[in-house]
Parts: sequence; structure tokens; C-alpha cells
Amino acid sequence: MQLFVTIFQLLCGLCLILVVLFQSGKSAGLSGSIGGVADSFLSKNKAKTADAKLARATKWIGGVFIVLTLALNVI
Repeated sequence: MQLFVTIFQLLCGLCLILVVLFQSGKSAGLSGSIGGVADSFLSKNKAKTADAKLARATKWIGGVFIVLTLALNVI
């Protein structure tokens, strides 16, 4: 049982690393302050973008990783 959870946690950790690396940077710099109006116009479809899906996947995989870590601590 412990071996199965350890292998699953290893795979989950690798997936978490990959998902975080695939995300784009959040620093907009000067162009982000100038294009604020366009950003609010385009934010309607923000939940459908790849970055939003990657952020959601990061939260879920991170949660599973934490649960697996706690389970290994109890075992």
C-alpha cells in the first residue's frame, strides 16, 4: 500500500512540475498598465483560456499531492 501511494505521489509531483512550467508568466510590465482596458474586455473568456485551465489543474494536482503526503505521513 505504501509503495503504491509513494509511486502515485511521485507521478503527481512530476505532473505538478510540468503543469507549472507550462504556465505563462504573470508579469505584464508596462504593457499591462497601458492595455488595461483591453484586458478587461478580453477577460470575459478568461476561464476558457489555456492558462486558466493550467491554473485549475495546478490547484487540483497540488491538492492531491498534499493529501498523498499526509496519507504517507499517517502510514
